Amino acid sequence: MSTFSGAVFKMAEQQFETIADHIGIPTHERARILMPKRAITVACPIRRDDGTIAVFEGYRVQHHLTFGPTKGGTRYAANVDLGEIAALAIWMSWKCALAGLPYGGAKGGIAVDPYSLSPRELEGLSRRYMQEMIPFVGPDTDVPAPDMGTNEQVMAWFMDTYSSYQGATVPGVVTGKPVAIGGTVGRREATGRGVAHLAARAMDHLGIAPSGATAIVQGYGNVGSYSARTLQDMGLRILGVSDHTACYYDPRGLDLDAIDAHVAKHGVLAGWSSEAAFDPSQLLTQPCDVLVPAAVERVIDAEVAAGLKCRILAEGANGPTTPEADLVLDERGDIFVVPDILCNSGGVIVSYFEWVQGLQRLFWEEEEVTRRTNIILDRAFNQVLERARVDGVSNRIAAMTIGVERVLDGKRRRGIFP
Repeated sequence: MSTFSGAVFKMAEQQFETIADHIGIPTHERARILMPKRAITVACPIRRDDGTIAVFEGYRVQHHLTFGPTKGGTRYAANVDLGEIAALAIWMSWKCALAGLPYGGAKGGIAVDPYSLSPRELEGLSRRYMQEMIPFVGPDTDVPAPDMGTNEQVMAWFMDTYSSYQGATVPGVVTGKPVAIGGTVGRREATGRGVAHLAARAMDHLGIAPSGATAIVQGYGNVGSYSARTLQDMGLRILGVSDHTACYYDPRGLDLDAIDAHVAKHGVLAGWSSEAAFDPSQLLTQPCDVLVPAAVERVIDAEVAAGLKCRILAEGANGPTTPEADLVLDERGDIFVVPDILCNSGGVIVSYFEWVQGLQRLFWEEEEVTRRTNIILDRAFNQVLERARVDGVSNRIAAMTIGVERVLDGKRRRGIFP
């Protein structure tokens, strides 16, 4: 595995080995299940507004194509590297398999702070990245989507660039597009709404009434903001929120209307309030019923896990909890974990619906999108709980076991091409 390195990839590898041991995958088969099929690294030069030329490094990792095209977001962040992208692609494979979607996992990214670019520079970088990816993506090969640092507009640039080279509009090359050019209603909200829906399922399982319950959300981007808003609509009081610029906490509850208006105007939480300002390092360990880590990987380590005071951990982010933290949570036994590959799967489920609608040129109403999403989420939730009960394991191991087993079965049935 010398191609991939770093703490995030090591974490994905460690998780896989735990599952492989649990279900007895022979050693000689493990590399075939874990090793990504394809990894692409590209240089993306752009001309800056001041006339200088800057070169940014871009990545795309496709984990497997056993069930159909690969699927996964594209992340713009300064600290992106190939190992992180590979880990995210691997997790996406287990996520798609758990949800029963005909995809393998993929992930892409550019090592750039998107907030440091002007709108013109951001468009130029996005188009150059997609231009470099044209030989490796497509509706039947690999379908990118938004992720941290990207949005509907970036997907529109991706689609337009790809379509220009194909000589025809190809809406199925990406998902998460604006509705006006072939996106689906409900996609922007899908991941956050899914997190809230599964948190509600967990509350019902534990006998917690939403009315009067409390929640804290770390990360106030697309996933975190819609998670918070949907949980509040269910009756929960939102005690704390944070992003990379600010953290706010109030035991009486925060005014999400005012926060959302501020973020809509300024793009970040910074500057909203001085009275509710709070130490971000302490936010995760404040008492609440539902804790939603919706930022980046590995924010809950063993020390943080020991200090958690939530009843439900609903993982909106990918890989927010380290394997060492999982051991602490397993020993504690008092926190119900909705693992990431289940909890945040609403986004890829609705991306699948967008892809299907685009191929059929037949679009659904939002009620239909939501209904179908919840059916898949509920089915996966019930399967995870039943597997955890039967095997006597944690929800995370149960969820990953289902995903890994399905990929393993698919690869075994298709065989190895001579």
